[in-house]
Amino acid sequence: MQLETMSPNPVWTADAYEETIATLRDHDDVVYKVWAGDWCKDCRKQLPDFAAALDAADVPVDRIEQFPVERGEDGKVGPGVEEYGIELIPTVVVERDGEELFRYVEDATVPPAVFVAQHLDEH
Repeated sequence: MQLETMSPNPVWTADAYEETIATLRDHDDVVYKVWAGDWCKDCRKQLPDFAAALDAADVPVDRIEQFPVERGEDGKVGPGVEEYGIELIPTVVVERDGEELFRYVEDATVPPAVFVAQHLDEH
């Protein structure tokens, strides 16, 4: 299922994030797993820019997996939520060869694309 929040922001300025885009482009062996909800204000705020960065870096759609999350009585519910221990959204898990390298979680101090690029440089 395609999340509306993962539609690239059409006014996002790629020129301001050249290094981030280059890093995302250079790491063409990772998969991005995104847990989000179109109802979630943090997802609506953060993910369109992340999607725009992935788009600007020419990341193929088959390397971006989207998992819609709903609010349940006891927390978040949806595909992979229990398996990956998803508590806050948006959450972006970055994997290489099926192994988790790191994850971006809603309350990080920098935008998702910048966070991911910084951590990709460490792996």
